[in-house]
Amino acid sequence: MLVQKLKACAEFIAGDGTQLRELLHPDKQPLELRYSLAHATLPMGKTSTPHSLKTSEVYYILSGKGEMHIDGETQQVEPGDAIYIPPNARQFIRNIGDELLVFICIVDPAWRKEDETVYEE
Repeated sequence: MLVQKLKACAEFIAGDGTQLRELLHPDKQPLELRYSLAHATLPMGKTSTPHSLKTSEVYYILSGKGEMHIDGETQQVEPGDAIYIPPNARQFIRNIGDELLVFICIVDPAWRKEDETVYEE
C-alpha cells in the first residue's frame, strides 16, 4: 500500500509558475499508472504562465477562486469544479480570489518535461 503525504512531497515551482507537489508519478514510485497527480497552489493576484501539454490534463479546484483560460475561452472556476484541458491547448489560470488558489492536476499520460511548452509573454 502506498499512502503519499502531501507535506512529505517536495514543493517546487513548475514551468508555469505554480507551486507544485507531485503526489503520484509512475517515474518516481513503483506504480502501474498512466497518469500523474500533483497538488498545485497559486497565490492571490498571480497568474500561471501560458503553456500547453501534448497530453490531456484535468484541474480539480479545492479552494479559492480562479479564472481559467483555455485556447482563448475564459471561465471563472471555484471549489468543486473539474476542468478538462485538451492536448496541445494553450492554457493558464489566474487567482482572482482573496485566498490561495489550490487545485489538483491530473495529467494523462503522466507529465514529462518534454511534453510541455511554456510561452513567454
